[in-house]
Amino acid sequence: MSSNHIFKIDLKWAAKSKIELANHRRIVKNHSIKIAGKPDLNVSAAKAFKGDPDLYNPEDLLLSSLASCHMMSYLYCCEKEKIEVLSYSDDAEAILEVNTEGSGRIVKVILNPKVIISEANQIDLALSLHTKANQLCFIANSCNFPVEHHPVCITDHE
Repeated sequence: MSSNHIFKIDLKWAAKSKIELANHRRIVKNHSIKIAGKPDLNVSAAKAFKGDPDLYNPEDLLLSSLASCHMMSYLYCCEKEKIEVLSYSDDAEAILEVNTEGSGRIVKVILNPKVIISEANQIDLALSLHTKANQLCFIANSCNFPVEHHPVCITDHE
């Protein structure tokens, strides 16, 4: 049986000033996203698109969501297989392709998870669970681009 869950955000943006609008200056893209009961998230465009480089941008957030969801799916898979994960890190990247008319899309994400587990005899199984985690990952299942995995798994004895 399937179930639905609803997620809500409140996004707010406003022009800095009437003068900015009247002078047709570059529109500042900074905005805030509010999620009930959580700290505000301050967002802008990526620096390459004239945004504030000190703030998160949608591309950062998409990649973060994907890497985070994969990790949680992976930890779930490891728990089911009784693999003790001691640490997990990922140096992920997303490739954004921008067309000449200004449209664009993420064309590929590469996840590079490095997992440390307690038992050396479980390394092969632990590595294989990234495929299962990808199949379970809510965010990966929502993407229209490939998500590659280049995992490394070692024990804390190495």
